[in-house]
Amino acid sequence: MRFAKRLAFYLGGFAIGIILLFYFVGGSGASCDYAYGPNARVLKNIRLKKKAFSAQVLEELEKNGLDTSAITSLLTKGDVLFSESNTKLDSCKIYKVLYTNQEFLIKTTIENCENIAYINQVLVNNSK
Repeated sequence: MRFAKRLAFYLGGFAIGIILLFYFVGGSGASCDYAYGPNARVLKNIRLKKKAFSAQVLEELEKNGLDTSAITSLLTKGDVLFSESNTKLDSCKIYKVLYTNQEFLIKTTIENCENIAYINQVLVNNSK
């Protein structure tokens, strides 16, 4: 069998496989985040939950000219500090998350419960 014929069979089977894959997996809501490691899984889990902000968090954000969208950015682009987090708890795990950009360094303490994520503490340092 010539190479061109083998390549045609391969590409035909590959195309059928891709179509079947999209058909079966397409409606299941499955997602594949880039570099889907522990950091991305924890942040996505927190992002999907309702968030409750403590008064200290809202006060600290307002003092630095930020709002809760800074926490949204933190939960999208931040880094979970597993060495400082307490993940051995049975009920609500406590995570420390760090986010830096050109203007700010934000470090938060998040209590991740089953249905809600409590943002308990935030520390904002201006980099300006």
